[in-house]
Amino acid sequence: MLATILIVLVALIHAYFLVLEMFRWEAPRTRKVFGTTPEFAAESKVLAANQGLYNGFLSAGLIYGLLMGVGGGQMVIFLLLCVMVAGIYAAICGIKAALFAQTLPAALALLALLLSI
Repeated sequence: MLATILIVLVALIHAYFLVLEMFRWEAPRTRKVFGTTPEFAAESKVLAANQGLYNGFLSAGLIYGLLMGVGGGQMVIFLLLCVMVAGIYAAICGIKAALFAQTLPAALALLALLLSI
């Protein structure tokens, strides 16, 4: 049960990233979250939307994997590992908050999942 809750939380986080990156990229609050200027946000809008789409794929894949039950377990594990790698990479690139927003929730969900098997 805990693993499912944490996996859904990771999926919701990435659905939120989708909204920010695809639909709210130039909004002042989103620019503050990502530390961007109005000019950069305008110039990178298409790139951000593409990134948001990938976050949506992660979110949908996690939910689909959960709905598949036991058969989706390997997919969920793979996607959680992908989220962790993305968070670590972002942190290395200077976005330290990614460790807490991406890597930590995914790691906790993965640990809970592996302990429940």
